[in-house]
Amino acid sequence: MNAKHIALRTQLALLAALFCFSSVASAAEDKPKETKPATAATAPAATKDEVVARVNGKPIYAAELQRAKKAYQNGQPKQEIPADKQKEFDQQALTQLVSAELLYQAGQKLMIKDLDKQVDEKISQGKKRFPTEQDFEKAIKALDMTESSLRDYTRRDIVISNYVQQNFASKITVSEEESKKFYDQNADKFKQPETVRASHILIGVDPKATDEDKKKAREKIESVRRALAGGSDFAKLAKENSTCPSSQQGGDLGYFGKGQMVPAFEQVAFSLKPGEISDVVETQFGYHIIKVMDKKDASTVPFKDAKPRIDDYLKGQKLTAAVTSYLDETRKTAKIETMLK
Repeated sequence: MNAKHIALRTQLALLAALFCFSSVASAAEDKPKETKPATAATAPAATKDEVVARVNGKPIYAAELQRAKKAYQNGQPKQEIPADKQKEFDQQALTQLVSAELLYQAGQKLMIKDLDKQVDEKISQGKKRFPTEQDFEKAIKALDMTESSLRDYTRRDIVISNYVQQNFASKITVSEEESKKFYDQNADKFKQPETVRASHILIGVDPKATDEDKKKAREKIESVRRALAGGSDFAKLAKENSTCPSSQQGGDLGYFGKGQMVPAFEQVAFSLKPGEISDVVETQFGYHIIKVMDKKDASTVPFKDAKPRIDDYLKGQKLTAAVTSYLDETRKTAKIETMLK
């Protein structure tokens, strides 16, 4: 995690909803059960111009809070906020907006070279993620934003990122000893299970197919198997006959571990040696012929290979702690008023 990630989290994913960046942490762990709960986007909203908080005299409006909650919902389409968690979610969202404002106010004291140019570049990069200009405008509108307000939020994001980078991220280091300690204490996280790389040819059969249809499919897969036994190219036959989308890649399914395929398919795949071709295998999807391309034994990622990811993780932990500590201290002297009902 770097300064950008911290800043984007405190900005409550307003840009994330548009540009696929990080979003705020979930405000509710409980998942909906039988009845569909109210969501952050559909909960009753206050008047847009209503002030829900002030930070050192700077207002945070209800419109910002609603926009932030909507951005969160857009970024987490499967995560709905239960009705009994709505107020708690509102409070946590507002807390994040207050944090963002505190960081922004501090960041404004630092000079940023070519700030307007950076804003232009970031928005331009964001627009490229959309197929058309209309799609981009639709995404902005979905968050009740205009391109002008998007510029404001982009500017704030850059100011916050710059402040976090200069005052926290640039000062964080992770020693070799810290990385090695984490590696040793979390050995299970660096274990890689046995994997196999396989290709297959599938003659699909609908579960509700008639006996006659199943017979025809079986006859076809057996004719393909005879062609393979006669020396025909597996990838070519897969492209010509397989009903699986993998046919475009000659049937290649890539590497997979145990538990990722249906049992009957997996059992055969892991029993074959590289280069071997199976007999006909029946699953609920139809009839398969499997060819194993490669196998990798279970192993442990060496420390030297894991170290870069460990360092990034530990730096992220330290950065989060540093920014959290700063915000806790800043709140003690800041004048923060909340009017959220």
